[in-house]
Amino acid sequence: MGAKKKIDALEQEVGKITQDMFEFAEYDAEAAERTGYSNYSYWASTWRVFTKNRVAMFFLVLLIGLMTFTFIQPYLPSQKDPIEVYINQETGKQDRNQAPGSEYWFGTNSIGQDLWARIWSGTRTSLFIGLAVGLWDAFMGILIGSLWGYVRKLDPLITEVYNVVHNIPSSIILILASYLLKPSVSTIILAMCLTGWLPTARFIRNQIVIIRDREFNLASRCLGTPTGRVITKNLLPQVVSVIMMRVALAIPLAIGQEVFLTYIGLGLPLSVPSLGNLINEGRIVMMSPSLRYQLIFPSIILSMITISFYVMGNSFADAADPRNHV
Repeated sequence: MGAKKKIDALEQEVGKITQDMFEFAEYDAEAAERTGYSNYSYWASTWRVFTKNRVAMFFLVLLIGLMTFTFIQPYLPSQKDPIEVYINQETGKQDRNQAPGSEYWFGTNSIGQDLWARIWSGTRTSLFIGLAVGLWDAFMGILIGSLWGYVRKLDPLITEVYNVVHNIPSSIILILASYLLKPSVSTIILAMCLTGWLPTARFIRNQIVIIRDREFNLASRCLGTPTGRVITKNLLPQVVSVIMMRVALAIPLAIGQEVFLTYIGLGLPLSVPSLGNLINEGRIVMMSPSLRYQLIFPSIILSMITISFYVMGNSFADAADPRNHV
């Protein structure tokens, strides 16, 4: 009986409900869009993480300042020609091996050329070579490495090509290309671009193989997603941190290879200033204590560039790691 009374009471209450007691909620598409919108940006988050690293920020500012000054230096007042041989007006002889001073800020070399102008001119040349080779290595390494790791039919072919070319020392290829072709900036870049992208491609291939069979990639393939879209949207964002590191390290590596080729006499001609030429010239006179400045100054510039790229590359790779974006 008690249960029946409760049911009757509930039916009476329900009977009192009328249409006027309800009101349909209005749907505003723009408001719904604003509610579901997230202003999260992966690259903005990466930059925030990167800027927290004070050491990396110091080297970033140092590198930007160095590169900016390198390219504006020729247009500053009272700058000397890096190629011209300067003559002492009193003696009529070349200003050879003049120590750093008010007239020649970094001194002169063995034939009377201004080292201040030659070092900054050489830095521009070496930076151009490094950036050109580094960007090419990154482009080819990402393209070939992604296809190599994801498209299984291409794996045996590219692996065999890699094994053949990789077993030839890169220094031999650089030496042969520089020996057969006329020494110039374009020759140096071509020689480095021939095989410089192989280590990057191999590295990215290994990273792609690790993640290519994960659930989200299998789902994309089942839905018929094109290969290019799977690579660009699913795979590459997962390895962007290691890509950034490889790109950052490829630039100082290319500069170091230019220095090596010049050191063994197959680099740029002496008429084209470069850090390799300057370090090689300084090496010749480094046994004389009074002339060691000819080696010290270009070595400092080369070290600053190399260390800056190395620190920034590693720091940016850590900042771009998806695991740091929670």
